[in-house]
Amino acid sequence: MKCPYCGFTQDRVVDSRESKEADSIRRRRECEKCEKRFTTYERIDEIPYMVVKKDGRREKFERQKVFSGLLRACEKRPVSASQLEQIVNETESFIIDSPERERTTSEVGELIMRQLKTLDTVAYIRFASVYLDFKDVREFKAELEELLTHGKVTQPARKK
Repeated sequence: MKCPYCGFTQDRVVDSRESKEADSIRRRRECEKCEKRFTTYERIDEIPYMVVKKDGRREKFERQKVFSGLLRACEKRPVSASQLEQIVNETESFIIDSPERERTTSEVGELIMRQLKTLDTVAYIRFASVYLDFKDVREFKAELEELLTHGKVTQPARKK
């Protein structure tokens, strides 16, 4: 640490204390040359994980936003909160594992859709209808036909 008074780079720490908010450490230092004391603060450099939107904007990744979208897609479906939490955790891990600390919304959306497709096809279609932004019924029908043709769709038992 460089002394603010004389510029000497050798000092000793006289006292260290955690801040009241526990987000930094306050250190009292004494210059070994001029013997004047000064205070430094140490903080964690938090660079947020980002999501790159379709229009190029960058937003901070928010777990709650992903969870809320999944809750809407899975409303009245046999999907547990722990299963949704697992999808959110995997999504967050996917973003954290990125060397650039960011992923595109298309990468994130595709990951979520793959997981929902194996979990619950109705929830998948609900999520896909918002995420893929279907413009008309034909696009929606094409996705349903693809799901019926190549997906693992089983016919539900009919009530008698």
